Amino acid sequence: MRDQQKCYDASPLLRSLQSGQTLTAIDAKDLFEAMMSGSVDEIQIAGVLSLMSTRVPTVDELTAAATVMRNLVTRIPTHLSGSNMLDTAGTGGAPKTFNVSTAAAIVAAACDIPVAKHGNRSRTGRGSAEVLSGLGVNVDAPPEVQARCLDETGVCFCFAIHHHPATRFVVPIRQSLTFPTIFNLLGPLTNPAGASKQLLGVWDTRYAQLMAHTLLELGSDHAMVVHSEDGLDEISISAPTRVWHLQNGTINEEIINPEDLGFTQHPIASVTANDLQHATDLILNILNGTDQGPCRDMVLLNAAAAILIGGKAESMRGAVEKAKQAIESGAAIERLEQLCRVSNAVGT
Repeated sequence: MRDQQKCYDASPLLRSLQSGQTLTAIDAKDLFEAMMSGSVDEIQIAGVLSLMSTRVPTVDELTAAATVMRNLVTRIPTHLSGSNMLDTAGTGGAPKTFNVSTAAAIVAAACDIPVAKHGNRSRTGRGSAEVLSGLGVNVDAPPEVQARCLDETGVCFCFAIHHHPATRFVVPIRQSLTFPTIFNLLGPLTNPAGASKQLLGVWDTRYAQLMAHTLLELGSDHAMVVHSEDGLDEISISAPTRVWHLQNGTINEEIINPEDLGFTQHPIASVTANDLQHATDLILNILNGTDQGPCRDMVLLNAAAAILIGGKAESMRGAVEKAKQAIESGAAIERLEQLCRVSNAVGT
């Protein structure tokens, strides 16, 4: 028998999508509110996600869906302003190196930029949640402890599975589909602490401009959306990286070349971890200053972008120097140790 709670009929929108039409902002809002309240039949959800995946979403569609998710997120009760807070979460889906964005987030925090690192597990088994757990961070800390981490250490980890309970109605459907859906784009747009400064990598350049314009619609004042020419959702040490730079209400496309910032290009294999333990060791050795090779250089590039977005430097060159200082002074490894200590001090 059909579940009586599944009372939202998405058939008209399915027919519109099947005919090649896009959703209005109002229709998208109503649809995603219904999906995230458990009011839509699972087969209709699968149909919606499948049809929308055949094209790039519109800014209206993505903005509406992100707004719904933001309204339903389990928030971190911090007194810090989201307008001054940074996130380095990307979409995932690109070839995995060693979770550069996580290391960059810690270096940026060591430069006194409040960082609420949003993240999840990865299909590779070495996403931000797995790596930070391997480094000793309590990734399952409740929101109150995450707020304490922000207050006392300037950085916290927001484990997506604990902050988006409304997505439980679509998770099984997403898992049964063998391709990315619009929800792969929504994670980086729904930070639980309200961070509005972002370094956001995308797995496919087709989505970069869309993400930049959606961030603009959502009120971000400074963000960089990046995709490298060798296919990474990071700023690459192995190739030029295209950047859609949102600042002061305008979006400009730029190119970041490692050589222009004093780095030597290295093959992507030289910055690719073999497994979770390797990825964890790489990040630890970069932050404690032991690793001086291409992996460190790639972290410096990405941390520099985060530092620039966070307002602690006026140029990428200046930001690279600040990132180096954060590591060489011991501030970066100290920040990680503080995060480990406070995140594990549950109930104290």
